[in-house]
Amino acid sequence: MRTSTSAIPAISALSAVLLVLLAVLVPLSALSAWVDLEIDDTDRYVAAVSPLASDPAVQTTVTDLITDEAMRQIDLGPLQDTVREFLHETVRSFTTTEAFRNAWDTANRAAHKAVAAALDGDSGEAVTIDLAPVIDQVKQDLVRDGVPFADRIPVERTEITVLGPGQADELRNAFRLLRYGSIWPAVATLVFLVLVVGIATVRRGMRAGLWATATVGAGFVLGAVVLRVLVAVGRGRVLDEVPDSDRDAAAAVVDALTASLRTTVWVVLAVGAALLVGAVVTRVILRRSRSTADVR
Repeated sequence: MRTSTSAIPAISALSAVLLVLLAVLVPLSALSAWVDLEIDDTDRYVAAVSPLASDPAVQTTVTDLITDEAMRQIDLGPLQDTVREFLHETVRSFTTTEAFRNAWDTANRAAHKAVAAALDGDSGEAVTIDLAPVIDQVKQDLVRDGVPFADRIPVERTEITVLGPGQADELRNAFRLLRYGSIWPAVATLVFLVLVVGIATVRRGMRAGLWATATVGAGFVLGAVVLRVLVAVGRGRVLDEVPDSDRDAAAAVVDALTASLRTTVWVVLAVGAALLVGAVVTRVILRRSRSTADVR
């Protein structure tokens, strides 16, 4: 079935509208599912950040914080620097152990409550990881090994900031909307696309259906690009309020939590490119087949 000349402007307008809708729906769907399946779920949250126990930036930040807190309670005069260096190396060595990984998971399980409180509350609260469980484990291990002055290490709240109070205020409303959406924007997007392609194919034939499929593919590509930009901009905004001493560790946490979003970007991009290229190639093949048939 041939598309009439008068129908071309209408098809172009519908294609433009579809592209805009997909540029909004694709990132909205990904972000809503991410909040519902990862940020709101304690086990998935902990699983996402658990590997960071082996991240050099996290290990360095934890080592420095614990050493600084411990040395505030110890005054050894001319031996102060020597003891600090010894304690720093001892704590650094501890961050490579299974005990540290377990303590890190415990700290992040508690940190998830802070995330929920910051996003559900009415006033901005900084989202932090309290290293008290890590410090307690370090102290127990050092005391058991007979390390001098280990018993004087204070076990108190020592925090790594991953989200400042101002950013928590800015993100709260957005996260609430995404939480309400859950996975339904993604479901609605897929249903909408099936209907668009299906109706175009039924009403105007295979070539119109392929045109709709190509437009959907282009929309997926555009939506993936928008999502990647949003992730990058969000990362920068989140880290704006983080103290310099915590920035490397906070960046590692943010990157771990958004890893699934970055994977989604590549998946959507690949699917969109496949739909776009596949539809265009199929249209070209059909056109050539028809031209060959007309010649005969």
